[in-house]
Amino acid sequence: MEKVSIGPENKLCPQTLFLYGTYKEDGTPNFGLFCWFSYCWDGELGVMACIGGEKLTKDRIRASKVFSANLVSESMLHLADYLGNTEGYKTGKMDIPIEIERGSVLNVPVLKNSPWVFELEVQHSIPLNDGEVFLCKIHNTLVAKELIDNSISAEERLRMAAPVMWIGEGQYYTLNYTTLGKTGDWKDLFSKK
Repeated sequence: MEKVSIGPENKLCPQTLFLYGTYKEDGTPNFGLFCWFSYCWDGELGVMACIGGEKLTKDRIRASKVFSANLVSESMLHLADYLGNTEGYKTGKMDIPIEIERGSVLNVPVLKNSPWVFELEVQHSIPLNDGEVFLCKIHNTLVAKELIDNSISAEERLRMAAPVMWIGEGQYYTLNYTTLGKTGDWKDLFSKK
């Protein structure tokens, strides 16, 4: 496969969408849409989240040091798109029909319809030129009961969670939920016989 240089780019590198939940100074909830989210290890599973530019969500994470990361499912995409394309500083942004509850462990707003939610506390923050990386401890994970039922295949549980992906071209995508194999299936492929 011939390669060409295109500079810094992440198109065609899918990223799962999350709605980050924080409380404003007046105690009302706020959610913003983000995809620069991944996992890290420091003696236990953690999360790293990057937010570019100035946003209310970033202001509130800096101030409170806690937030929720709510997985965006296909059924929530209309809500996620609205929350991600409406400025957080705008009065009335959250005056929409939305079911919110408090986290089980941390004082963070949680979207009732999200199938997988992390309750996060910022342990370290790394300021960048136009962004900030938050390294977070996972205090709790709230999961739809059916997603932890191991009698249901992983493919079916992934289909039920229905996470939405984004690739940087302004398009949302679904997964096709097809198993390609198990870890280790090809480990002997290149070994000497």
